[in-house]
Amino acid sequence: TNFSSTTPMALARPAAAMRCGNRLVTDGAQDFQVRERCGDPFFTDRYTDIVVVGRDGPLERQREVQYDVWYYNFGPRQLMRRLVFRDGLLAQEDTLGYGVDRIGEDCDPNRLLGGLSAGELVARCGEPASRRSRNDTIVRRPAPGIERWRDERREDWVYDFGDRRYVRIVRLVDRVAYINHDI
Repeated sequence: TNFSSTTPMALARPAAAMRCGNRLVTDGAQDFQVRERCGDPFFTDRYTDIVVVGRDGPLERQREVQYDVWYYNFGPRQLMRRLVFRDGLLAQEDTLGYGVDRIGEDCDPNRLLGGLSAGELVARCGEPASRRSRNDTIVRRPAPGIERWRDERREDWVYDFGDRRYVRIVRLVDRVAYINHDI
């Protein structure tokens, strides 16, 4: 859960549009409409944010916002896409690296995986053999009377490459791989 007095999705962004076959998906589309037009994503993630309005005033309101993150793979000749839904509405679209022929079959244990999103990692290497999660709460005080609370999600994804290879841990912080090492 993320706690903040502002939300990153509130920042102005250009309108997103993604083509699924001959159908277009744009900002503001409902999640079920995107699924109807584009099919099921190959990987999804979910997190929440707490938006605080009226901090230190006579009335404070804390509202939970749900974010659903969907990843689409359109093959090795096209770029993968990450769609972020805020309370069920498409709020952000990101273009990632090139897709793959088959999910989980483009994993080279010797490749550095830093900088990949969780979805890109799943596209390349598949689901991990094991996951370990833990959160730290970050409190920022940019000015007197103002606090921003946010959980930083840390995960260790463990990949087992078999007897003749080795086990590799990929650490993700807020859904981005930044470190990998052998066991």
